[in-house]
Amino acid sequence: MSLATVHSRALLGLQAPAVTVEVHLANGLPSFTLVGLADTEVKESRERVRAALHNSGLEFPHNKRITVNLAPADLPKEGGRFDLPIALGILAAAGHLDPAALETLELAGELSLAGDLRPVRGALAMALALHKGGTQRTLVLPRASAEEAARVPGLALRCADHLMDVVHALQTDQDCVPLRPPQPPPAPPPLPLPDLRDVRGQIVAKRALEIAAAGRHSVLLVGPPGTGKSMLAQRLIGLLPPLEETQALESAAVLSLAGRFDPGAWSQRVLRAPHHSASSVALVGGGSPPRPGEISLAHHGVLFLDELPEFPRAALEALREPLENGRITISRAAQQAEFPARCQLVAAMNPCPCGMLGSTMRACRCSPEAVARYQGKLSGPLLDRIDLRVEVLAIAPQELSSAPDGEPSRAIATRVAEARARQEQRQGTCNAELEAGVLAEHCRVQPTATTFLNTAAARLGWSGRSLHRVMRVARTIADLTGSADTEVAHIAEAIQLRRALPGR
Repeated sequence: MSLATVHSRALLGLQAPAVTVEVHLANGLPSFTLVGLADTEVKESRERVRAALHNSGLEFPHNKRITVNLAPADLPKEGGRFDLPIALGILAAAGHLDPAALETLELAGELSLAGDLRPVRGALAMALALHKGGTQRTLVLPRASAEEAARVPGLALRCADHLMDVVHALQTDQDCVPLRPPQPPPAPPPLPLPDLRDVRGQIVAKRALEIAAAGRHSVLLVGPPGTGKSMLAQRLIGLLPPLEETQALESAAVLSLAGRFDPGAWSQRVLRAPHHSASSVALVGGGSPPRPGEISLAHHGVLFLDELPEFPRAALEALREPLENGRITISRAAQQAEFPARCQLVAAMNPCPCGMLGSTMRACRCSPEAVARYQGKLSGPLLDRIDLRVEVLAIAPQELSSAPDGEPSRAIATRVAEARARQEQRQGTCNAELEAGVLAEHCRVQPTATTFLNTAAARLGWSGRSLHRVMRVARTIADLTGSADTEVAHIAEAIQLRRALPGR
């Protein structure tokens, strides 16, 4: 009887807990048993490993009783990432490899029937977990996954294209061929982004986007169809400052979990725009095992929800807590997974079913009941969590054609970066992320402005959340002007940008 141990990692949300692959060979009736709360994909690795070993010219112990245990036993395992550790464990247990050579490695990779290594999901999450855990092991991954994991600095990393590459590297004789680290990925050129200059007119909406970008505030654009709401929303991402290295790693790690990481878009903010037929699970995440939803895939980026009232009510209500907390916790009976969800929400909607309520171009044909029913699809608590609510009015064709080009995104992005720098120096975070307990400390308001704000809040019947959000928006406006204190003019503009929906 012989036993071999190989180290690997599973995926649980954005975490990558360590997994020990134990392989035991014993005499008895030939069998291949895999235990340790493995799902169907993992159990199918028995056939992939058997064929990969045979087609690679390696000996598979057909006459042995093979038992593979994935420990810890109560941690769910999914995917084909354990193919490579299981194959190497069988070879080590059969005496073809030195088990001590595997102690310094962590391995993951899916095997083809010919022994080729295929990439796996979550390579960045595995690399981050190994780096943060402080374990002095070398991570071995398929080449495509290794190039993804190479974004983590200071990580001992090696890549392989075939099972035999790893086997030759573990041999102790003169045939040993060490594995090579992946090539450092080149810095991709910045992707071209839509320019705000393309949108003519809509001065108020452009100003709202600038304020939203400067303070990371959420925005709701309301107006008739064809007024440029989608164009405006898609250009917000061009106003945001570039991602820091830590933010870029977090964003890429979430995308890697869903298999949507694009090396060419490294350090670029993500714009996610799901269709309005998306379910609650698609928006906030879920499933078994739990997968990230759109709000997590847009981490450190922009989540654009067009035709907001057309989304299922349950899906929109599920966004309330993540928008407030910046994270989403998915709880199931057997496990719990947490994903980051610190994205910037931009939503667009028509004011009524026909879309012409408040338009000067065409008359609205909707009844008051139809308008109330349409706008009632958005609950008060959800609207209360949106910082800026801007009405995008229709512009006559002759005015639109004669309107001058607007300010380019590059110039606005410069002011946004300066405002963000002031916030970072003052409080270490964006204004939208300020906790209520420290709001008064960092948002110094002049006495006259405080009186004006309290009067407006009492007259408009605001909640405490609405009051704090107006204070944060006003502080962002003050940062854009370089003012140390929040003045009456800043408060007034913030109130104007938190208007009620037309007809409400």
